Amino acid sequence: MACDIRKNGNVTYPLMKKVTVVLGAQWGDEGKGKVVDMLAAHADLVCRCQGGNNAGHTVVVEAQEYDFHLLPSGIINPKCKSVIGNGVVIHLPGLFEELQKNEDKGLKDWQKRLLISDRAHIVFDFHQQVDGLQELEKGKQSLGTTKKGIGPAYSSKATRNGLRIADLLGDFNSFSEKFKSLVHSYQRMFPSLEVDVEAELSRYHKFAQNIRPLVVETVTYLHSALRQGKSVLVEGANAAMLDIDFGTYPYVTSSNCSIGGVCTGLGLPPSTIGEVVGVVKAYTTRVGDGPFPTELKDAIGDLLQTKGGEIGVTTKRKRRCGWLDIPLLQYTSMVNGYTKLCLTKLDILDSLPEVKMCVAYKKENELLEYFPSSAAELSIVEPQYLVLPGWQCSIEDVREYNSLPPNAKAFVEKIQELLQVPVGWIGVGKGRESIINVE
Repeated sequence: MACDIRKNGNVTYPLMKKVTVVLGAQWGDEGKGKVVDMLAAHADLVCRCQGGNNAGHTVVVEAQEYDFHLLPSGIINPKCKSVIGNGVVIHLPGLFEELQKNEDKGLKDWQKRLLISDRAHIVFDFHQQVDGLQELEKGKQSLGTTKKGIGPAYSSKATRNGLRIADLLGDFNSFSEKFKSLVHSYQRMFPSLEVDVEAELSRYHKFAQNIRPLVVETVTYLHSALRQGKSVLVEGANAAMLDIDFGTYPYVTSSNCSIGGVCTGLGLPPSTIGEVVGVVKAYTTRVGDGPFPTELKDAIGDLLQTKGGEIGVTTKRKRRCGWLDIPLLQYTSMVNGYTKLCLTKLDILDSLPEVKMCVAYKKENELLEYFPSSAAELSIVEPQYLVLPGWQCSIEDVREYNSLPPNAKAFVEKIQELLQVPVGWIGVGKGRESIINVE
């Protein structure tokens, strides 16, 4: 498919095709994997731009459940290439283990469709050990990280002593010296850290041979694809409220998982961004510590947790559950510029006689006109609720918007009204077939 042409006098310029971006709009676990799987059916490339195997996306295809941590969810689509971009930090043992697990479940021919950036940084096992040691040091102030080594790996990247895939595939003697230096720098900070350096280098020498056929310079590759009119889908990991700049700091991840991370994590200019799909769960969840204004510590919270299967794909920890939070979504919409929403897990609310959504925050008897920047301030706000009647019937088999109960449609339409963003899809079940196309 050829790109459109722009003319300026006698000179013509090819217009690059716009990319579609899927981002989590809350604290993660919104169901991004299923949305990406749906949209990947029409994509030529699906890309990961940030994070590592601290992310967890689940896709259900014909009753088979696939769990992805580093792999883009679009890898299930046999007609689609999957790109792990430069902004991702890659734990190679975890990557190959993930590939094997999903291959055992039926994933085929991934070798022909997986591309890895040579600029991506490597997460080593000692990064994971350091992650755990840092959490222990913090004691009661621990952040509840996944202990996957993501923070320490990004720290190595920022202090410019990290190692990239390009280093691994270059001169191995140089890689070995840099590896030893990095280990020693961490051992000076953590004397209890034990690393069998020679065994690790032997292991990575083998990884280099295994990964070499998959590695490309992805910036040029993606720009070439866009100029050719290829359809590119970007899959954000984690979510906006876990963004290191815009999330509930310090209870955040170590990367920019908002729209800016798409540009820096793939080498794409802002002008290439087209549709931005915000994935919103019909209620709110989060894993680990941190403020959570609408959290429910009662029977309704237990129902959401149980019926919603709210167990972390990566951590296996129970997710905290609460009502939908509109001020939070208005804030992440400002940051990300959602052009469309996908509302997931609406069916989990089926049995409730009434459903609530927080529509404002009050602090010291005054309504806030901004989203609090500090965790301390967010932890003391009083959520102001709008109460809507429930629909009290199953919607799991509904496949058309007009077939939803009136009260369910009223809930959806109130979200659109308050966020001023259209809902394009609604999830009412686990499978890829359980998505209502609203348009």
